[in-house]
Amino acid sequence: MGGELMVIGDPDFNIGFRLAGIRNVIDVTDQSSVPEIVEEALTKKGIVIINYDIYKSLPIQIKLKIEESIEPTFVKVGGEGGVEEVREKIRKAIGVDLWK
Repeated sequence: MGGELMVIGDPDFNIGFRLAGIRNVIDVTDQSSVPEIVEEALTKKGIVIINYDIYKSLPIQIKLKIEESIEPTFVKVGGEGGVEEVREKIRKAIGVDLWK
């Protein structure tokens, strides 16, 4: 799988990812810009980590695109979801269950 890692979240959510050395981190400071940011992310390859609260605020059409997207693979972090979702998304993206 080619591509990179992208993070979409508010500045507080993103700080840990920046400290971990991830460079493609998008700070959401204006909720009205989120649909456009996500639509752009949908054109990329790799894995997109998105803050669950931001995901919840998206219009249903964009949520459906995220759920159907294999490349890029979206991982919602925070709130609901958690490890099981991450496990399933990674398995779906690379075809291997890393926890087995």
